[in-house]
Amino acid sequence: MKKNFKVLLLVVFVAVASCSFTAKEFNDPDKDKLLVDLITFVLQKGHYSPKAMDDEFSKNIYKNFIDAVDPLKRYFLASDLEEFSQYEFEIDDQINTKDITFYNLVYTRLSERILEVENIYPKLLEKPFDYTIDELINVDYEDITYSKNKKELKDRWRKQLKFTTISNYYDLIKENNDLIKKNKEIELKEPKSLSELEKEARESSKKSLDEYFDFINELESKDYFAIFLNVMVEEFDPHTNYFAPTDRDRFELAMSGKLEGIGARLQKKSDYIKIIDVISGGPAWRGEHIEVGDLIMKVRQEDEKEAVSVVGMRLDDAVKLIKGPKGTKVILTIKRVDGSIEDETIMRDVVELEETYAKSTLIKKDDKKFGLINLPQFYFDMENYKERNAASDVRKEIVRLKKEGMDGLIIDLRSNGGGSLRTAVDMAGLFIKDGPIVQVGSSGNKKEVLKDKDDEIVWDGPLVILVNELSASASEILAAAMQDYKRAIIIGSKQTYGKGTVQNLLDLNQWLRKNDMGDMGSLKLTTQKFYRVNGGSTQLEGVKSDVVMPDRYSYIDIGERDYDNPLPYDKIEAADYEVWNGYIDYEKTIKNSNERMLKSEQLRLIDENAKWIKTRRDDRTATLNYDDYKRDLESRIEDTKKFDLIDEYDNKLSYESLPHEIKLMKQDTSLTEKRKRWHKSLSKDIYVEEAVNVLEDLEINTIKRTKVANVKN
Repeated sequence: MKKNFKVLLLVVFVAVASCSFTAKEFNDPDKDKLLVDLITFVLQKGHYSPKAMDDEFSKNIYKNFIDAVDPLKRYFLASDLEEFSQYEFEIDDQINTKDITFYNLVYTRLSERILEVENIYPKLLEKPFDYTIDELINVDYEDITYSKNKKELKDRWRKQLKFTTISNYYDLIKENNDLIKKNKEIELKEPKSLSELEKEARESSKKSLDEYFDFINELESKDYFAIFLNVMVEEFDPHTNYFAPTDRDRFELAMSGKLEGIGARLQKKSDYIKIIDVISGGPAWRGEHIEVGDLIMKVRQEDEKEAVSVVGMRLDDAVKLIKGPKGTKVILTIKRVDGSIEDETIMRDVVELEETYAKSTLIKKDDKKFGLINLPQFYFDMENYKERNAASDVRKEIVRLKKEGMDGLIIDLRSNGGGSLRTAVDMAGLFIKDGPIVQVGSSGNKKEVLKDKDDEIVWDGPLVILVNELSASASEILAAAMQDYKRAIIIGSKQTYGKGTVQNLLDLNQWLRKNDMGDMGSLKLTTQKFYRVNGGSTQLEGVKSDVVMPDRYSYIDIGERDYDNPLPYDKIEAADYEVWNGYIDYEKTIKNSNERMLKSEQLRLIDENAKWIKTRRDDRTATLNYDDYKRDLESRIEDTKKFDLIDEYDNKLSYESLPHEIKLMKQDTSLTEKRKRWHKSLSKDIYVEEAVNVLEDLEINTIKRTKVANVKN
């Protein structure tokens, strides 16, 4: 799957590095050629695992660049590919000689084909579509071939336009039927005829395409060349990216945590805008509107009647439509991971920073108390680490929970995409006396072992860590260390995300002594790799849960293995560490939990839902017959009703805010509502329920238990 125009997960700590590999000069007067020369040099000298620029490298760039600029195969003809093919095994040689002939040919031909298509689609939308004939469209664009000629290309566009319009037509008919029902109760405007609705649906499709081509026509060669450079650097690994100046500014803004709009990170996937992260504390998160894996199909402003399709649109341009002033509304047409399509209205706002920080709750079950700390990311203050960071905040929450007499602790790292490496190491140190936490490998077989050197243990009682497929990077470091030490039991998905690499952000301008061509942008370069203390990498493999519980992502390819060209899994020598011996029933507890999972009806339903989602996503054909389309859509809606029980689950646990928050609630009523919503969500959470069961089963060896130093609040 292609990952173009990336807005990446906030993963391991990204530092701005200052490097000087050599005194080599870069002085080509052509900016594009200079960029190729400069980036190639930095890749070969600085990447963790430099790749040979050979015929295989050339073949991959050839395919991936063409796919990147025409992912739906709706511009190029088979004859174009035949002409392009002369360069399939020459691009590596061209890069080495700063020759961009292949790029220029593809860009020029694409520009010509776009102009031709601009004359095709308005004519196709002039006449009504016939929705009575049996006709299918294959939406598996990677599987289809390029059109043999312009006649075949025109028919492909006809089907694509019909596919878009049938969705609009269905929505308009549904609205019209609702109007007819209202007319029975009160006199309103006359409902429209089917022919009027069909025409309106086509007009909506045309307006979206008009706006799409307005965006396309604003693109310049430099925009497409940035795509070419990204295709080139991503051949080394998926997290090595070229940032043009505006892209770098957006990346640095995301790193700073100053996020506004709907509070989600987006990624361009083929021609679609995909949700890759929902920011804790943001408006989308607060309203539970969207989730990771959803696709944004259309965007409509609250004061406009027509929605704009963002399918095929540049990520930057789609973001401009989605973002807006605080307090205004945006309506997104969302395609869910299960294939259903819904409109979501989101009130734009800024991310509430306090909601991105660690927060805790006290769980009561019978006569026992358990603490749960939710950690959305491994944050830190870039200006002053000691001022505020995730590790110190978690420490405070543990102390508060201990004062309330907690018997066991849950650290919730689900959907935590990572952050600061240092905070992960410091946090692990809260649960063990001392020892190595993670090993960091650099090129040339250099290895550094990062250790906890503080012998204080803040919490020595039962510990469970919750993870899922979206727990990445620093989350994996903490979970892996606690698993290797047998300090915690890991509960969640079959495995975590599997990102075990470190990136540095390099300013490309630092290598230019004289530069009158403007800002050259930056290169985010993979320079290191993480290894567990047992020697295994977290790359690709992630952290495998001790107790596996299905979720809706169980059968969907998600994580590092979903990318092209990921660095491989490997092992190095284990660090010198001693397994924690505080439990007397560690393996038995895991066995008991897994047996409970096999008997759970709720988990059976969740697993069935995950399989259903997988089946729907694998269906890559769609009908263009209206009756069949309507029947299929309504069948999906009916099928999903049986899964409503998942959200009606009650784990029978009670949740209470801690005294310091209760005091804050007297001054901030919005905090009360936020915690009520969080506690309501936790009450439906079977994963939290099982974490509590595991904590109850874990028996501490009181004889060998390490004496914990007195910790002051």
